[in-house]
Amino acid sequence: MKKAPVYRQEVQEELLARLKRIEGQVRGVSKMIQDQRGCGEVVIQLAAIKAAINQVAMTTLACHLADEIMEGLGEGKELKGIMPDIMQVFRKFT
Repeated sequence: MKKAPVYRQEVQEELLARLKRIEGQVRGVSKMIQDQRGCGEVVIQLAAIKAAINQVAMTTLACHLADEIMEGLGEGKELKGIMPDIMQVFRKFT
């Protein structure tokens, strides 16, 4: 059974801070729509949210891949034996 990833303290803090900012941005967009702000303004904010979510996802993906590699190598697997799991995660991400 695979163990859950353990984020380094600074990575965890960074991700949680980003997610809190994203929450605020989403609430802001909701308010913009309620206030019938222009679609162009909303789209700009949605693009910023999308970029922020992608950044969280990329950081989490990097953490996961590092865990997969370290775990596989620790179990004596060769890198090519670990690659199918890594590729599966990339396919899910994209």
